[in-house]
Amino acid sequence: MAQSVGQSSSFSRAEAFERNRGLITIVEQEKLAASLVAIAGCGGVGGLHAHTCARLGIGRFRIVDSDNFSPANINRQIGATIQTIGRNKAKVTAEMIRSINSEATVEIFEGNISEKNAAAFVRGADLVIDGVDFFALDARRQLFRAAWSADIPSLTAAPLGFSATLHVFAKGGMSFDDYFDLHEGQDIFDQLVRFFVGLAPRGLQLPYMDLSSVDIKSGRGPSSILGTQLAASIAGGEAIKILLGRDKLLLAPWYLQVDGYRQMLTKRRLRHGNRNWVQRLKRIILTKKLRVLGIDKNLKAKTARVGGASV
Repeated sequence: MAQSVGQSSSFSRAEAFERNRGLITIVEQEKLAASLVAIAGCGGVGGLHAHTCARLGIGRFRIVDSDNFSPANINRQIGATIQTIGRNKAKVTAEMIRSINSEATVEIFEGNISEKNAAAFVRGADLVIDGVDFFALDARRQLFRAAWSADIPSLTAAPLGFSATLHVFAKGGMSFDDYFDLHEGQDIFDQLVRFFVGLAPRGLQLPYMDLSSVDIKSGRGPSSILGTQLAASIAGGEAIKILLGRDKLLLAPWYLQVDGYRQMLTKRRLRHGNRNWVQRLKRIILTKKLRVLGIDKNLKAKTARVGGASV
């Protein structure tokens, strides 16, 4: 079941989004107000996706996240404050959206994304945005698979250190599983290596990122508000193009990575996606490095203990 957050009559949409004019026309602003964006995950990057979309004037949201805010979220999650620790992320995000636009409709989807409910979560959406936890790869695959089947554009904008990446999946390009070269029967560790390498083929974040700080047990990885804010901004720009039908989309196997620390940008078409021979070599190198750190064993132990992935 889903929960809906209602409306207030004391809000002027025209006045609230008047400064968008010159970038977004009045007609386009009304189109954004009628658009439905489904955001899976309301934590590190998902909450900022929702925040950015709300300030763009997007008026309809469907969000999901069963997790609660904790002190470890404060460094990068916009909804994490001293006052919200212990509260559900989706409920806090809904309140944040409504505090920006009281006319916005926010549907809170119950539970975690899975094979059983992914189709219902994306149904009727104009755009699907990925904010799923990095290690919850099965949930992420189900999300993109459902969006692809429903012919709904979807995107992932991943924060990696002080950088962010962008991949857009829609008909005419490669699907999520096809681009990352994921299929049934693969080991979860192998899948995560493929996901990591495919997100940032150039690896702009690697020179300053210490992978030994990754803690599978707690789900901790090197993260920063710089990365999440960059990711939300890049995703917001793409949302404008998708929802308003502007410009040509660079679909996967095209990818983008912007690094705020190194002040570098790369935008390329990765032919054949992760099946590219250079990507295969990178996967071999990264696999060896992570196994030396014991991440493969810790991941398998966590998967066996938890018994599944969640948003």
